Amino acid sequence: MKFTSTAHHEKATSRIGLWLGIAFLVCFVTGLVSHAIQHPPSWFFWPSRPVNLYRVTQGLHVVSGVAAIPLLLAKLWSVYPKLFERPLIKSLPHALERGSILVLSGAAFFELVTGILNVGQNYLWSFYFPDAHYAVAWVAVGSILVHIGVKLPIIRRALQRDPLPDASRRAFLRTTWLASGAAVVATAGVTVPFLRDVSVLAWRSNKAPQGVPVNRTAVAAGVVRDPSWTLDVAGKRFTLAELTAMRQTTADLPIACVEGWSQSASWTGVPVVDLLAAAGAGPGVSVKVHSMEQNGLYRTSVLPGAHTRDPLTLLALRCNGEVLDLDHGYPCRIIAPNRPGVLQTKWVNRLEVL
Repeated sequence: MKFTSTAHHEKATSRIGLWLGIAFLVCFVTGLVSHAIQHPPSWFFWPSRPVNLYRVTQGLHVVSGVAAIPLLLAKLWSVYPKLFERPLIKSLPHALERGSILVLSGAAFFELVTGILNVGQNYLWSFYFPDAHYAVAWVAVGSILVHIGVKLPIIRRALQRDPLPDASRRAFLRTTWLASGAAVVATAGVTVPFLRDVSVLAWRSNKAPQGVPVNRTAVAAGVVRDPSWTLDVAGKRFTLAELTAMRQTTADLPIACVEGWSQSASWTGVPVVDLLAAAGAGPGVSVKVHSMEQNGLYRTSVLPGAHTRDPLTLLALRCNGEVLDLDHGYPCRIIAPNRPGVLQTKWVNRLEVL
């Protein structure tokens, strides 16, 4: 069987592969950052400033993953005739090439499909998504490196300037870029404010309680209003009235979620550094935050010293000028600059000095 379309030419394949590699690289690096923030190794440090850094890195992570989908499909379309070549294995490099393509395709589809389902919070599996997503990302990157190593001479030749580019190949490449760009524009509004009105496939909007999306509601967390609630800070108890009477700070900070969406809001509350001082704890200590939620995977989080000493790290009592909605963590929640939303613990009832 012969395939004569120039869409299957090595020049088209290599150019799409170059852009796909860039998208995967951005997605991989920003994914490593997000994983390290949520599961920090002993050597890892993540600053509290600039306040929008995580918003940018996680937004890039999801947007680059979305952009990779049409690029991956186009790349596979350009090479699928090779599946019909005979013999199946011609040499050791050829075997490595085919094996790397098989592993890379499987890993890439796993990452992109589970990633898209994750942003929509549609978990059709029993495994823990962050660990599986992280592990398979390394498999994907390893197979990419093997594939590039095997195909490098062809890639170099194919990426050289073409003085007489084929019209149909140009049309195929142009369609691929447009499809990838359209996918980005249709979804990036979840984190890019000026695209919100045109991102028809955005999975979050500001049409939510107090203008901020909610991933986990109070009903889902099993939390109800408790008139007898108090906050334990390093063994000292504070009532809601006492917290309200303390010095209040207002800061415009984003909730930036691991699913890629983000939304800025005006938060008002007590700086954590003031709370720790009132309880006799020194500045810059690490703090374990406990929630009234009983069974969630993220019912606790750790605020490292870089955040507890930052005056913008708040025990928030109000959002956009209103008392916190129960779904946003009433009576109080943590809002810290440059943190994933999943670690901005809601329904806080204890701050434990570590």
